[in-house]
Amino acid sequence: MARLAGTSTAVVSYVINNGPRPVAPATRERVLAAIKQLGYRPDRVAQAMASRRTDLIGLIVPDARQPFFGEMAHAVEQAASERGKMVLVGNSDYVAEREVHYLRAFLGMRVSGLILVSHALNDLAAAEIDAWDARMVLLHERPEAIDDVAVVTDDLGGARLAVRHLLDHGNAYVACVGGTAETPAVGDPVSDHVEGWRQAMEEAGIPTEGRLFEAPYNRYDAYRVGLDILSGPDRPPAVFCSTDDQAIGVLRAARELRIDVPGELAVVGFDDIKEAALADPPMTTVASDRSAMARAAVDLVLDDGLRVAGSQRERLKVFPSELVIRRSCGCG
Repeated sequence: MARLAGTSTAVVSYVINNGPRPVAPATRERVLAAIKQLGYRPDRVAQAMASRRTDLIGLIVPDARQPFFGEMAHAVEQAASERGKMVLVGNSDYVAEREVHYLRAFLGMRVSGLILVSHALNDLAAAEIDAWDARMVLLHERPEAIDDVAVVTDDLGGARLAVRHLLDHGNAYVACVGGTAETPAVGDPVSDHVEGWRQAMEEAGIPTEGRLFEAPYNRYDAYRVGLDILSGPDRPPAVFCSTDDQAIGVLRAARELRIDVPGELAVVGFDDIKEAALADPPMTTVASDRSAMARAAVDLVLDDGLRVAGSQRERLKVFPSELVIRRSCGCG
C-alpha cells in the first residue's frame, strides 16, 4: 500500500489512525486512493490491542426508555460519530449495582472514555473508576461521591424561571411534583428543580409547606400522583413538574378529571423533550442545548488533558436554561 501511494508505511499508519502526526492533504488523498484500490479494511481488534484503547465510548444512563435520556443518548452518539467513535449504551435502571456492572464491563473493553449519567454514584462505583484511572465525564448529573469533570444544565435557575412565570400569571401559588425519597439531595437535577421552585415561592412570600408532592420520574406514576393532587379538595391553580415526562402524566390526569388546561390549571415541565410540543395543550417547559452538552461531553472525554485538575481545566461546564413558552401555562 505504501508503495502504491508513493509514501512510507509510517505515513500510511498516520492516515489510517488519524494521527498522531499530520499528513499533507495531497499525500492523504493518495493513501486513501490506495486503500480504496486495494480494498483494505483496518483490523480494529489489532489496533485496540496495540494501543490498549478502542474506538468506543461507554455511556451509562438511568433509563433510555425515558424520552429525555433517549434523546440525550442519541445526541451523544451523533457527537461521537463526528469524532470517529462509536457508543456503547448501558441502562442502570437507577440501581447502583447495575451501574457498577456496566462500569466494569465498559472499562474491561478498554473504551476510549466513559460518559456517565448517574442518578447517585456510590462509593463502590467511584472506587472502580479510580482503580482503572478511567477517563470520564459526568453528564446531566453531578453525584456527590465523585469530583470529576461534569457537563450540566443550570437546573436551579431554570426552575426559578418556570415558577416565576407561573406566579406572574396571577396564580396564588404553584405546587411542585418533585422526585422520590431516594432522590439524592446533592448533585441531582430534580433536587435542584425542587430547590428552584422553593426559592421562587419564598421570594414571592408564598409558603411551600404541603405543596411538594413526590413522584417517580416517569409519566405513568406521575399520572397516578396527578390524579390524587387534582381530585383533592385543595386543587392547586398551577403545577411545576420536575420533568416533562411527569408533566405529561399530570396533563393526562387533568384531562381524565375534565379539568381544563390552562383555563383551570396551569402546568409547566422541565427538559423540553420533543413530545412537549405535541402535548395537549402544547407544554411550556425549560430547555437546554442537549446537542451542545453532548458534544462538550464527548470532546472532554476524548481530550488527553481531561484529568488535569485546577486552573488548567474547567471542572464544571454549565449550560444555561431557557423557558420555552407554549400554551399549558396560560400563554397563547
